[in-house]
Amino acid sequence: MLVLNEAETRAALPFGALITALRIMFRDGCEMPVRHHHDVAVPGEDTATLLLMPAWQPGSYIGVKMVSVFPGNTGRDLPAIHGSYLLSSGRTGQLLAIIDGAELTARRTAAASALAADYLATKGARRMLMVGAGRLSQNLIEAHAAVRPISDVTIWARDARKAEATAARIDLPGVSVSVANDLEAAARAADIISCATLSSEPLIRGDWLKPGAHLDLVGAFKPSMRESDDRAAARAEIFVDTRDGALSEGGDLVQPIRAGIITAASIQADLAELATGRHAGRSSDQAITLFKSVGAALEDLAGAILAYEARRP
Repeated sequence: MLVLNEAETRAALPFGALITALRIMFRDGCEMPVRHHHDVAVPGEDTATLLLMPAWQPGSYIGVKMVSVFPGNTGRDLPAIHGSYLLSSGRTGQLLAIIDGAELTARRTAAASALAADYLATKGARRMLMVGAGRLSQNLIEAHAAVRPISDVTIWARDARKAEATAARIDLPGVSVSVANDLEAAARAADIISCATLSSEPLIRGDWLKPGAHLDLVGAFKPSMRESDDRAAARAEIFVDTRDGALSEGGDLVQPIRAGIITAASIQADLAELATGRHAGRSSDQAITLFKSVGAALEDLAGAILAYEARRP
């Protein structure tokens, strides 16, 4: 049985290959039951979340990920996300691999956003704003740089020291990285805005989005959470990773739908429809696009298969 730790999982999932693996999986599909989502009380702290995400390809592979999200860990200088992925044979049920779930999650999440950006961001997009400085931020920057000619990255976080630390870790040829003090000014200048936070209040305002901007919303994964306001949803052409997930858990869409600002029909396409060519993506270079992801088990399965096949004995 193969066991991949964090570093080994990272090495097995280069973004170019991972984005391709996700594109193929969204195009071809797999069996993907609704994931289990449970609130877990933590005395004296914000409620944690337990996620169980199964998926399989009949006769090929079966996988399940168990992930915990503990917001209180930020005050302990620990990652908010922990998890493991179990990959088994789809023919025998034999356990084939245990893969670091947090690293798999971080990389497949970033790769899904980059896959969406490959359809939705303008071809010449080069200025990126990263909102948030947690584990996902570096991955999102590197993944977007794999599909667009990113040359200028600005990072904003509530804690400027964390933004500075993330900026210091970014080492991409030809890419300048800086820290933003003025979120609005940075957002108004950005071609791509990627948000990966645990915010419950809007951070990005729709009126800040310039023509042609692409807004990538990753962090808010509960109906009570959001990273953008109603105006952003109203102005944008909306896309999602999966409709069921985004409409049940993505606060950036659930809340404006409840308010009557948009409807479920406002979602133009999901990643499967983009990957199969059933939808062409953005309508014009001037359109504002919004991609909301909450994660999908097929993304984990695609990444786990890629890692296993690259590293199996």
